[in-house]
Amino acid sequence: MTITVMNSEQKYGHLALVAGASEGIGAAFSTYLASEGMDLILIARKKEPLEKFASSLAEQYHVNVTTLCFDLSEADSVNSITMALNDTNIDMLVYNAALSFIGPFENDTEEHMNRIACANIITPMKLAKIFGEKMLKNGKGAIILMSSLAGFQGSGFLASYAATKAFNRVFAESLWYEWKYRGVDVIACCAGATSTNNYLLTNPGKSGFFAPRVTTPEEVVEECFKHLGKRPSFIAGAGNRLAGFFMQKILSRKTAINIMGDTTRKIYRIQ
Repeated sequence: MTITVMNSEQKYGHLALVAGASEGIGAAFSTYLASEGMDLILIARKKEPLEKFASSLAEQYHVNVTTLCFDLSEADSVNSITMALNDTNIDMLVYNAALSFIGPFENDTEEHMNRIACANIITPMKLAKIFGEKMLKNGKGAIILMSSLAGFQGSGFLASYAATKAFNRVFAESLWYEWKYRGVDVIACCAGATSTNNYLLTNPGKSGFFAPRVTTPEEVVEECFKHLGKRPSFIAGAGNRLAGFFMQKILSRKTAINIMGDTTRKIYRIQ
């Protein structure tokens, strides 16, 4: 008996929108989808690297790649995106964009906190509604929201970021339940430390001998597509899953919170 495995383009449609697409996990998602024959709409803040990346994908995989330069932490970004797309039908939404603040919560500014909430919560929620409604009408589609291990418990010195990532996971899991029999697959991809430029630019120190190894963006993306349509959420990386099991199932919540805060303090040398 021959088993036919559909790729993303065959199962969901021909056009994917990737937000936060020009580097790291977003770039890995874009490359994966282009390799499966999907046309792309890529969104990022910086025009030059985004357009350069888009050209390389179009040339290598012979797909159509459109670029949109918007700051997803701005309150009007969703309106700008919908106006630019002009009712274009999106078959898959990958929301990878995020803002964070590393350090004591009181040191962040009110303006930056508002931008974190917008980029990490408001914008993906609005986009999921806009594109999800059309997917439901078409009876097929997929939405991938990036979450984080930081969102599984309180994470000192990552308070705003961790809280928004908890939202992303719960939001995706909720939509997974509502839409699982309506042709639209939703998943929260919960990553640990990943070797992206943004992560490396924070200049992280060593967190300890038993800390899970840093995963690559490509590993995260490959795992995501293995689980999409099968699970509401997953933790990327075997080491991260093991750490997550101990933090959530074995240790008390108080201990888990202390470990997260102590680890972040050590990695970023916070006094």
